[in-house]
Amino acid sequence: MRTRPLYDVVAALARLGVGIIFMAHGWQKIEAGITATGRSFDSLGVPLPTAAAIYSAFVEVLGGAALIAGLGLPVTGVLLFMDMAGAFLFVHAENGVFLVDDGRIRNGYELVLALGLASLLFAAGGGGRLTADRWLVARRLQNPETEEEDDAASFVDSLRGTETQPAEQPPKKRRRAAKTPPEPAETPDPDGSEEDVMVAGARKAARKQRTPGLAKEL
Repeated sequence: MRTRPLYDVVAALARLGVGIIFMAHGWQKIEAGITATGRSFDSLGVPLPTAAAIYSAFVEVLGGAALIAGLGLPVTGVLLFMDMAGAFLFVHAENGVFLVDDGRIRNGYELVLALGLASLLFAAGGGGRLTADRWLVARRLQNPETEEEDDAASFVDSLRGTETQPAEQPPKKRRRAAKTPPEPAETPDPDGSEEDVMVAGARKAARKQRTPGLAKEL
């Protein structure tokens, strides 16, 4: 029964071996020259030979290095699988399984089949945990608050602050107090108080009443 650490070590070794093979074949194409590799592909009946030469050379070199490091395995594995699928269909399928048979070079598909399926296995998650991808994910999990999340949190806090803060009321206009008409000023009494005026008036009336009576008696 395998244990997880043992599987991770074996998967890392498998990535190392497959990655070295890919890098060696890709570097061989670059050393020969892209133009010469394109002419070779053309003679083998590969469509778009120059583009196929560029793709296979750089995908094999860079993809092999990415396999060793365990970087971008889902994408890297698919690109390498497509490279081997093209080699299988256009070059090796009609030559049988073996590369060498009865001392003669048959150029069969055994190598491209193994490399292509191994790449597909790594793309499906069989690369183990000793990868650069897992290291990057672990660092992201240790620091979950990225700059975007911080910006979102600050934006939400600002919205909450505006909801809890009472809205500013417009300043109330001061009502102008109704002007009450001024009370008429009392005219000063020349003879003194108002009571004196009334008393004086009553005396004059009494004198007038008495005067006709006295005249009749006289």
